[in-house]
Amino acid sequence: MITLTITTSDKSEKKFKAVFTKPDGKTKTVHFGSSPHQDYTQHHNKDRRTLYRQRHEKDLKGDPMRAGYLSYYILWGNSTNIQTNIRSFKSKYNFV
Repeated sequence: MITLTITTSDKSEKKFKAVFTKPDGKTKTVHFGSSPHQDYTQHHNKDRRTLYRQRHEKDLKGDPMRAGYLSYYILWGNSTNIQTNIRSFKSKYNFV
């Protein structure tokens, strides 16, 4: 099982950093979320969320450990609460 930890990014242009730890101990770090722009967890505007999701749904192919997946499901997820979206994302893709 892959473990997922999300913290604030140390890159000024990104909001968060996701660290995926695989069973063999190897890690993959992905920075996501554009820091100068607001996301759904900040502005709570459902119309903007719908437009974002329509625009980016085509990018959801392949590896869920990519920044596009993280932004789509965590920053632009069904809830305005980021912790709720993180739990939902982990459950959807079987991350711990």
